[in-house]
Amino acid sequence: MAWRDKQNLTVLKEFILMGITDHPVLQATFFGVFLVIYAVSIVGNLGMIILTKMDSRLQTPMYFFLRHLAFIDLGYSTDVGPKMLVNIVTKQKTIPFHWCAAQLAFFILFIISELFILSAMAYDRYVAICNPLLYTVIMSPKVCWMLVAVPYLYSAFLSLITTIKIFVSSFCGHNVISHFYCDSLPLMTLLCSSTRDIELIILIFSVFNLVSSLLVVLVSYIRILLAILRMNSAEGRHKAFSTCGSHLTVVVVLYGTLFFMYVQPKSSHSFDSDKMASVFYTLIIPMLNPLIYSLRNKDVKVALHRTWKNLSKLPR
Repeated sequence: MAWRDKQNLTVLKEFILMGITDHPVLQATFFGVFLVIYAVSIVGNLGMIILTKMDSRLQTPMYFFLRHLAFIDLGYSTDVGPKMLVNIVTKQKTIPFHWCAAQLAFFILFIISELFILSAMAYDRYVAICNPLLYTVIMSPKVCWMLVAVPYLYSAFLSLITTIKIFVSSFCGHNVISHFYCDSLPLMTLLCSSTRDIELIILIFSVFNLVSSLLVVLVSYIRILLAILRMNSAEGRHKAFSTCGSHLTVVVVLYGTLFFMYVQPKSSHSFDSDKMASVFYTLIIPMLNPLIYSLRNKDVKVALHRTWKNLSKLPR
């Protein structure tokens, strides 16, 4: 829906989200699959937040960062998931103008925060393996909070800049977004005014965010690998590898998806491939992360078993 003001400029009041598919059979299938994925994501991430907060043995920097990773995964899957599920089962696939802006802002906030939280987790593993005697000194509570607060503040700043630049621009009157949520690239195709400044901001910061966060991860793991190779004990090497396995799996899955989406050639770039990649990092990755950490991490499994055992002893 749109109306024209006194200057004859088009002012949009809502957008129409095209969704993933308009095929009725596929819509029913997608609804069931994505509902299960979102439910598992909510339970897994909420469970990880509660478990790492309540269990006294998980009060370490590693699980402090893991709790924030779970919070971020919970945030951007909830930012996108419920509205997508509602749109699948309703004919009126609209989202109000201001809700669309809020959805974009929160999505940018959470996805950028995730990149730098993963970098902080890689640095934490580097300190734990390469400087174990100084670990508690280097990774003090103050440092840990700084490593999560700075990414949150930076992400919020960048999110506001991008969202404001897009939503104060002039729209042509077309309000159909070829996506299942309000993303920056589909929104820019609806703008009448020049998008050069916005594209430049997105390009520069996307490259900076991906390269800088990945560089921290790569340098940390190169140092970790060198330290592991110098270990004489096979048991020590196995223990060091096991502490990094879950994090490395999460990093490979997320960065692989982002590079597929943003680094593919323009000739093969399409909104359909973007949708599939977006489904992966907005719904599937937030579901996988708590599963990866709970299945591959002995401390989490022990804490979960201990918590379940304690709950079962409570009077009914």
